[in-house]
Amino acid sequence: MRKVTRLGVMGGTFDPLHHGHLVTAEEALWQFHLDEVVFVPTGQPWMKADREVSPAEHRYLMTVIATASNPHFSVSRIEVDREGPTYAVDTLRELRQQRAGDVELFFITGADAMLEILQWKDPEEVLEQAHFIAATRPGYDIARFEKEAPTSHPRVSVMDIPALAISSSDIRRRVRDGEPIRYLVPEGVNTYIRKFHLYRGGG
Repeated sequence: MRKVTRLGVMGGTFDPLHHGHLVTAEEALWQFHLDEVVFVPTGQPWMKADREVSPAEHRYLMTVIATASNPHFSVSRIEVDREGPTYAVDTLRELRQQRAGDVELFFITGADAMLEILQWKDPEEVLEQAHFIAATRPGYDIARFEKEAPTSHPRVSVMDIPALAISSSDIRRRVRDGEPIRYLVPEGVNTYIRKFHLYRGGG
């Protein structure tokens, strides 16, 4: 009997990737007995067309740097190399085709992003392609989430993670305002941001 690979898929803009992302991935790895978590930086995130996003190559390299020390983490260029807008349904389909043998996909996302799932391209197929793990933090409005999100769906699970009040948008603001971000992001990511002068302008 062939072993089914339990593959976590952590999609995100990762602009930049921070310790909150890493804690979420590690918790999913443990709670759902995953064999691996693959981080998938978005190429052209269509749902964030209202703000400037750093070039995909910068976001990809920061994710590689941040995850390099964990043998259970990997990074995929699927969305970075794909032309046009980024859709989860296409990524999940392609990851399944890439992996030889039997694979069970677990899409790891924040609870807020999960609330937007019905706005995604082909939401029913997305739910067929993978089991969804919606990450929440202590203090999160879980009642609202359960009311608005399809948590009754058999392929949706809620996962509590340790409280880490870190966000990519706040990190970008801190860099822009000259405030420290050390210990909010992996040291290699901090160095990369400084080397390439990311987030210094209005973006």
